[in-house]
Amino acid sequence: QVQLVESGGGLVQAGESLRLSCAASGRTFSSYVMGWFRQAPGKQRDFVAAIKWSSGSTYYANSVKGRFTISRDNAKNTVYLQMNSLKPEDTAVYYCAADRNYGGAYSRTYEYDSWGQGTQVTVSS
Repeated sequence: QVQLVESGGGLVQAGESLRLSCAASGRTFSSYVMGWFRQAPGKQRDFVAAIKWSSGSTYYANSVKGRFTISRDNAKNTVYLQMNSLKPEDTAVYYCAADRNYGGAYSRTYEYDSWGQGTQVTVSS
């Protein structure tokens, strides 16, 4: 139901960092959740990280724990994904997603009802 605008993708070398941004339109709600997913060519869209808007609770895929950080700016209705120590296997199209009726399945694509356009992240070795 909300519109999402993403930015921040690009080409970096292994070990470098990127920060992705996703701005959501409209008011946020207590049940609001926002997440990041990624998809490489020929592969399924996989969960990366999610954040509950009300509490700020965060969730991460095991592959990015300790390297990626999801955060929010309530005033801007924006979620960020800080990606440090990037690896070639992080190369993918990254998608921002939102759901204003969060049911708990933060790692599943069906939980979300709005998606951004996707931004390419390429990590060279």
